[in-house]
Amino acid sequence: MALDVLDTQTSEEQLLQVNQALSSGMFVHVRQMLHHMACADVAFLLESSPTKTRMVLWQMVDHDQQGEILEELPEDVKDSLISQMSAESLASATAGMDTDDLAYILRSLPDSVYQEVLQSMDTQDRHRVEQALSYPDDTAGSLMNTDTVAIRPDISVDVILRYLRIRGELPEATDTLYVVDKRDKLLGGVAITTLLTCDPNITIKKLMNQELEAIPVDMEDSKVSMLFERHDWVSAPVIDNDGKLLGRITIDDVVDVIREDAEHSMLSMAGMEDDVDTFGPVFKSTLRRSLWLTVNLFAALLAASVSSMFEGTLEQFATIAILMTIVPSMGGVAGNQTLALVIRGLALGHIGDSNARWLIGKELAIGFLNGLIWALLIFVVVWLWKGEVSFAILISGAMLVNLTVAGLAGAAIPLLLKKLNIDPALAGGMALTTITDVIGLFAFLGLATLVLL
Repeated sequence: MALDVLDTQTSEEQLLQVNQALSSGMFVHVRQMLHHMACADVAFLLESSPTKTRMVLWQMVDHDQQGEILEELPEDVKDSLISQMSAESLASATAGMDTDDLAYILRSLPDSVYQEVLQSMDTQDRHRVEQALSYPDDTAGSLMNTDTVAIRPDISVDVILRYLRIRGELPEATDTLYVVDKRDKLLGGVAITTLLTCDPNITIKKLMNQELEAIPVDMEDSKVSMLFERHDWVSAPVIDNDGKLLGRITIDDVVDVIREDAEHSMLSMAGMEDDVDTFGPVFKSTLRRSLWLTVNLFAALLAASVSSMFEGTLEQFATIAILMTIVPSMGGVAGNQTLALVIRGLALGHIGDSNARWLIGKELAIGFLNGLIWALLIFVVVWLWKGEVSFAILISGAMLVNLTVAGLAGAAIPLLLKKLNIDPALAGGMALTTITDVIGLFAFLGLATLVLL
């Protein structure tokens, strides 16, 4: 009964209970709680704990569960735990781990530890991992599992079913058996549901789907995730340049890619890495954030230099100093709307050379129409507020210019960064903010100088 209650608790409740038990010195109770938790829940506890507490909890985790828990952790947290483990302990913890997950862990190890872990493995596992490590990171090969059931086309369904019963179990997320020739070249696939419901005397050749889509081993993982999303796949075969079956990718690996890409886009907008540890050390976290703050400081100084060019104008009109922040702010918001839309389109593969120019034209038109609408509105507001038509004219004119430029920049900047092989999510926000601040201040203060002086 106690176990059933524990299983229904949320991760937040489990975190609270574990922290309270640790504070009370109830270490045996904590060990028992960790033993009865799912590996994903233990991973959540570790990720949600400060470094010292995390290390204490890791020492209490059953060694048999460590491998599965490591699979669930983000890279920074995983690295902090692995760094405290010996090569023998790490080899033991990763025994039986899927090839792609094991390769992912080994890639983050120092060379000396990496070699020790490989030497601790048996020959078959070592060969399997070395093959997985030969593929570049962030490709289909790095996601691929080699635990694939392949069959020949000239065998009957009855023979296949008897073979599967003798085998006893199938790899996880197996929905299709892949059909290959004598050289392991992929010919097609047969769904498990089809095998279970058809005439057992029919041959595989008559059942197999010859139109089965396969993934090239060097395809980018982001493109793999888009294919899975588009076709609602549970698994898909991976082939080399000669069409030879190498392995398969399953939906659980693709979900990890989608999550990592989403975290990358969200955190990159703030200039942070997607694998950052929320509870990481203070000094390390400070260093990571300092670089982007330094870049942003220079961008802010550039915008400030524009204001200094019109110092005489600002000295004579206090009202201008009050109103001057409105134009850059509106431009920044409008530009970020466009920027987010375009970055999303690039990530989903919706935007390419064939439609980029049309999209830029569309966003330029939207920026101009927004400029007209908000210029008219701000004209009325400032006129009624300050009673000065000249002030209303200059701020509405600057608003029109900046919102138009914001629409153009929000669409063009991510496309340009993509061409330059720079992550739009990482650099796009800062570049856009700099442009809208500079253009907004220059337009407003420049018009003020022309109109009022």
